[in-house]
Amino acid sequence: MILQNRIVVYHAGYIPIKKIDLSLCSVGKDFGKGFYTTTDYNQACKFVKVSIKKAIKNGIKLSNPSMGYITAFNFANSEEKISVFEFNDANREWLHCVAGHRNHNLVINEKNIWTNYDIIAGKIANDATNQVITAYINGLYGEVGSDLADETAIRLLLPNKLSNQICFKTEAAIRCLTFAETKEFFIDEHQ
Repeated sequence: MILQNRIVVYHAGYIPIKKIDLSLCSVGKDFGKGFYTTTDYNQACKFVKVSIKKAIKNGIKLSNPSMGYITAFNFANSEEKISVFEFNDANREWLHCVAGHRNHNLVINEKNIWTNYDIIAGKIANDATNQVITAYINGLYGEVGSDLADETAIRLLLPNKLSNQICFKTEAAIRCLTFAETKEFFIDEHQ
């Protein structure tokens, strides 16, 4: 189980985050629009560089393009009405959720399954697996959602030791997070 009460989660970014604003979150991410965190500090460190590259690509002027931030939040679910869906593995259901959120024309009937959750947690599609996910979405393993395509993509994903991600999708979910601290993180250009 990824999301447990009273754990620390980390958010990596090109700016420090003290107050979370869901309206600033992007669509088209693995579990949909929301505020993404991980329980894996090392994964957060790796994502700082990705965040900086995306900001620069989107024309955001950074005062120091070698520096990002890792913000820690304490998670405590004090609201009983929080609905959480957790993928235990990179399985067919997880693959369809990621594909459907990245490409809104795919697995349309299944996407509705995840719209009513406040929090979705599961494996993260990282640099090593993005090629597999992209090939799957583009139909290179067969028709998206078919047994052949699903089995091929999952077989190629399983050898990767995937870390986790937690998407806080609603204001109720955000209220479960309490700011702990922000640390500057300097990236090495040779990473």
